[in-house]
Order: sequence, then structure tokens, then C-alpha cells
Amino acid sequence: MTSDFPGLPPLIPHLRPLTAPVGVHYRIEGDLTAGTPLVLVHGVGSGLESWDEVVADLPHDRAIVRYDLRGHGRSPAPDGPWNVDDFVSDHLKLLARLDVAAAHTVGFSLGGLIVQRLAATHPEVVSKLVVIGAVAGRTEQEQAAVLERLAMVEAEGPGGAARESVERWYSKDYLAAHPGVGEEIIARMERLDRAAYTHAYRVLATTDLADDLGCIRAPLLAMTGEFDAGSPPRMSHLMADRTDGRLVVLPQARHTVLQECPQLIAKEIAAHVR
Repeated sequence: MTSDFPGLPPLIPHLRPLTAPVGVHYRIEGDLTAGTPLVLVHGVGSGLESWDEVVADLPHDRAIVRYDLRGHGRSPAPDGPWNVDDFVSDHLKLLARLDVAAAHTVGFSLGGLIVQRLAATHPEVVSKLVVIGAVAGRTEQEQAAVLERLAMVEAEGPGGAARESVERWYSKDYLAAHPGVGEEIIARMERLDRAAYTHAYRVLATTDLADDLGCIRAPLLAMTGEFDAGSPPRMSHLMADRTDGRLVVLPQARHTVLQECPQLIAKEIAAHVR
């Protein structure tokens, strides 16, 4: 497919969602008319509450919008399968519902894939972009590893996957300082909708948007934990490099950076969108 504009990369296909968009459950803090709002998109298996500690340290000079992805929290869970464009369509439906023409957009993990795709296919709705703990450019070995985890999710459900993954998600220092957090996350994930989690995790495991990165025009900040095994700094470096963006590696952290270093994340987001 060729570009309509000389000097720009080839255009990527328009949205190809597999289902109708859903009306997601959302929360707004602040005035939507006070400048460009900030929209936060969480990761697989969590919900809008996963941003609580980050939001607490963000300046409230603009509206902050966060929502539950389809199949998560209080949002509907349509029958699957889904793809990344289903999540993008839900996001666009929410912006239209709120009458928001464009927003600074932040995504974590699966949310990071969703906002990459959103910025590449609908650049007009993304003013500035922050991608946290997300994937791009998996190696064959990394792809094989995540497909093994997908098979575990399909066989054992989210609780079984969590039991095998807590030490991948949290640093040893965080687990030592927060005794019981591992048991809490396993118990919470055992209560999740198994089918919805599997549909969402399949999107995370089978989607890689490295080839779309050159289509992103929004100023991009890529962040990840220094020791994030699934979303290593190399991937965030690739995102920053292909978009002329900025890279921040969060020291000592693994994947659950929204809980491990929320103040640093809030500081970097605020600096990027000011």
C-alpha cells in the first residue's frame, strides 16, 4: 500500500474491528473544557483503578479521563474473539460520547498497544502520546514465550497465569515491602471473567505494531521498567527511535510500574503534556 503523501510512510489499513464498539464505563476528574484532556488506558486484567496512584500525583489542570476496557471492570464483554481495532473503536466511541476532539493519550501494557494503534490510524484524536510497559518488535524467542503464556491462560485461566507470573510483574523489593500483594493479585485475577480475559490476553500476545510506528505523528514518550521481561527497554527504545520520541527507563522496576513508581510516571507524563 502506497502513501498518499510523498515522504510519508505507507498508510496502514483503516479499522477492521471484529465486533460493534461498546460503551465503556468511565470516570472523569476535572473540567473537560479546561484545556486538552488526558485519557488513561489500563492493561489486561486490571481496570481504571490501576491508575489511582498515578492520578494522585498528576496536576489537575485539565480533565483526567480513565475507563475500563471491554471485558474489564464495569464495561460490557461482548463475545469474542477481539482484535486491537475493537479496543480502538471503543476508545473512539468514548471520545465521541464525551465530545472530545483530541486528547493527550496514555496507555499501559495492552493499553499501550491500543494507543499505538489509535495514534497510527487516527492521528487527529491524539495530541501527545505516552506508552508505558508496552511491546513493539518482539523477537522470535519473545513471541514464543508470550504464546506459551497465552496457552497457560487458555488452560488455567487468569488466576493460574497470575500464580506463575507475580515475580515477573513485581520487583523483589516491592514484594518484600508489600507482603501479601502477590496473594491479593492472584485472588483478584481469579475473580475475573475468564473468557473476556482470554480474549484480551490473546490480543496482547498476538499483536505487534512495530511496523505501524512510523505512522505515528503525535509527540511520543515511551517508558518501561528497567527489568520488565515482557516489555524490555529495547522495545521502548524502538518506539522512541521510530517516532523521534523520548525514552524513560524506570530504574529497578519490572512490569507493574503504575504501582512501583507512580510518582515518577506522573512527573514524566505531566512534563510531556504541559
